[in-house]
Amino acid sequence: MVLRDVFKFRDLPESETSKPFLEHLEDLRWTIVKMAIALLVAMVLCFVFRSTLVQIMQRPLRDIDPNIGALRALGITDSFTISFRLAFYAGIVLSFPILLYFMAEFVLPALTAMEKRFLFPAIGVSFALFLTGVLTAYYWLMPKAILFFFQDTRSLGWTPTWTVQEYYSFATRFTIGFGVAFELPVVVLALVRFGFVTYEFMARTRPYAIVLIFIVATIICPTPDVLTMVAMALPMCLLYESCIWITWFVRRKEQRAAIDQPHE
Repeated sequence: MVLRDVFKFRDLPESETSKPFLEHLEDLRWTIVKMAIALLVAMVLCFVFRSTLVQIMQRPLRDIDPNIGALRALGITDSFTISFRLAFYAGIVLSFPILLYFMAEFVLPALTAMEKRFLFPAIGVSFALFLTGVLTAYYWLMPKAILFFFQDTRSLGWTPTWTVQEYYSFATRFTIGFGVAFELPVVVLALVRFGFVTYEFMARTRPYAIVLIFIVATIICPTPDVLTMVAMALPMCLLYESCIWITWFVRRKEQRAAIDQPHE
């Protein structure tokens, strides 16, 4: 009964515009509380298994050179603060579908019955894209980036001695950044669905979108080097291009449906 009340779309009054502003704030407050609780539970679960998370996150480092796998902890509280930060990011990944649902619960209360049936598949697709971005960064891009900096450091005659703070800041921002970047198709398709963006607009503004993508990649990039920024921006450009074609396909399907409708 309690779970049914938690995972329930807020009731929509006869006119959404007639709903008092304070009630909207109350709905928002409860949405934030539920999201915070979901994230907190996931964080606690991840913190319990922090040793396993540490081993997983250091695997790309050990695969390059087993000797460098022993990171240096320079701060007295590094073991706790980094474990907490790691649990936070891992908790985001673990609770991502629930967080999406609570956001949809607040933002989209006026969904029709037909649209609500597609809500869970949409959340599933969104989580799959997010997870794909995280795994792509972890298994493919992050090892290549670490290897590049490892070899570049040695080429200058220096010994790569990295701290836990530096490494985990790089690894978590890199993987989560890619997960968020892979949400681009979901965002674009939502804008298309609500009529804010059209195929013609996306095709016409492609050059500006590419520049914007590189700017975003620069902001969320964990390091200031060009290589990592390009490695993060290129998949986003490909995703944006795929969004253009998906938008074209959706528009074509709607046009065919509109042509066939009078004959039914």
